[in-house]
Amino acid sequence: MKFLETISKTAGKYFALWVILVAVVAYFIPAPFLPLGGYITILLGVVMFGMGLTLKPVDFQLVVKKPLPVIVGILAQFLIMPLGALLIAYLLGLSDQLAAGLVLLGSVPGGTASNVMVYLARGNLALSVAMTSLSTLLAPLATPLILLGLAGQWMPVDPLAMFLSIFQVIIVPITLGIIVQKLLPGIVEKSLEIIPLISVLAIMTIVTAVVSANAPSIRTSGAIIFVAVMLHNLLGLTLGYVAAVIMKLKEGDRRAISIEVGMQNSGLGVALATAHFGPLAALPSVIGAVWHNISGPILATYWSKKPARVDETEEKMKAG
Repeated sequence: MKFLETISKTAGKYFALWVILVAVVAYFIPAPFLPLGGYITILLGVVMFGMGLTLKPVDFQLVVKKPLPVIVGILAQFLIMPLGALLIAYLLGLSDQLAAGLVLLGSVPGGTASNVMVYLARGNLALSVAMTSLSTLLAPLATPLILLGLAGQWMPVDPLAMFLSIFQVIIVPITLGIIVQKLLPGIVEKSLEIIPLISVLAIMTIVTAVVSANAPSIRTSGAIIFVAVMLHNLLGLTLGYVAAVIMKLKEGDRRAISIEVGMQNSGLGVALATAHFGPLAALPSVIGAVWHNISGPILATYWSKKPARVDETEEKMKAG
């Protein structure tokens, strides 16, 4: 078990590198990975099941005790990212499938990797976990409705079918994870260290499946889709922080909201795009899975060297 724990920690530490590596391999040698396309939904369900195993009631206490940062973060998540994607799609003149795929990437909840980034960035980890959990639970309703309003101009959106997909891929596995955690707490506690390894392997497999299936599309789309995803991520990280500043939240909260808003659940984006829009629409989420795990660690490393300051107002009150 200790050997697996060591591998798990290593896999999590170098997650971005592994994702880039498997994406490059799948791009240049797609054939071996093409059969994996049929397992994307199952693999994402495995990741969500792992999330359910780690969720605890304490993760939601912040929503009740200090709701303002959570509300600001969730609103920023589901407003900034979809509208930002819409703006970028128009400005760059993306094709219908790519535009719909970018809006889809902006409409999914925050990814679980964001929690690690917030921790490394010395942000408010409790807020990060609460935002990830709540946005994930809201996704079955929020994501289809946002897509219907913003992406329906490019691709037909069936909100009911999308609701059912998200429910099956997110809510059911998370619920099962919580149930297993309650019934077998001892076994779950012993296996917590290897859950990141399983999640990393599942996400890497998803990336190889979609990259291999879209290798020709990646070549023909050129650099524009990479630019679109990078701009979208930068917009989320920046405006998430700005929104928290405007609401006069603490520095730790600002960092948590910035990273939570900027880092999306790319795996869910891939699964939904593949099932409802087509393989090309999954491309923004595939690139997002790679890029978010590059920009996140860069920002976290920068902030890790700068302790979160106490607000000036609090300093004055303490001095008084």
